Amino acid sequence: MARSVALAMALICALGGVAGSAQAQSSVQIVTELSKRPIKTKSEPQYPKLAQQLHVLGKVKLQLTVSAEGAVTATKVLGGSPILVKSVEEVVKEWKYEPAGKESTETVEFTFSSSS
Repeated sequence: MARSVALAMALICALGGVAGSAQAQSSVQIVTELSKRPIKTKSEPQYPKLAQQLHVLGKVKLQLTVSAEGAVTATKVLGGSPILVKSVEEVVKEWKYEPAGKESTETVEFTFSSSS
């Protein structure tokens, strides 16, 4: 058990960093300025419980394929801790962009940070 915890902590440090005290509050900031197309409806991802317990903070950057109608049809991870990526991918698949004449590729970035 101790060995698996040590391995998990080493993986977290290598992939996304460990930061802050156990008392620190965490927040998620969505940076959509990277997106050229206006977002009609969006919601924020949940900060995963495992990431909270291990104090994993950092950025997740995704490339989204958006249909002409505004639906997110595909996601590609450009960076970020795997512990944080899943919750971000789940949320952006529900986003709706303004309709456009053709399919587009958009880039979005999320920052999971400590607000202590």
